[in-house]
Amino acid sequence: MNREQKRYQVNLLHPKKGQMRDEVLVILVVLVAWGVGTFGFQLLVAACRGTGAGSLLTRLSFFNLPLHFWFTGQLLPLWFIGLCVAFNLYIDRISETHGRRISETHSRRRDRSYE
Repeated sequence: MNREQKRYQVNLLHPKKGQMRDEVLVILVVLVAWGVGTFGFQLLVAACRGTGAGSLLTRLSFFNLPLHFWFTGQLLPLWFIGLCVAFNLYIDRISETHGRRISETHSRRRDRSYE
């Protein structure tokens, strides 16, 4: 195995110190936030079915839609977009902190290849 192949080995269960550890932490936080938002409310609705709380979730409305429908159809896509924006901001911050930002000349060179 040459030096280039060793440099790019990644193991999410045992990341290297520094930038890789920070990136794995951000990835795990975003995945947990996505899972809680996506499955947490759905499990709450399923658990409350047949109880007084379940009918409360159906009776509450937001913009003339039942709360559970609005949450699933409108808020979850917005939640996903927000998580994507937060992920990119944190990854940029980590890259700047660790000084591994791609130079502007490299980015321009890559973009010219598509012209």
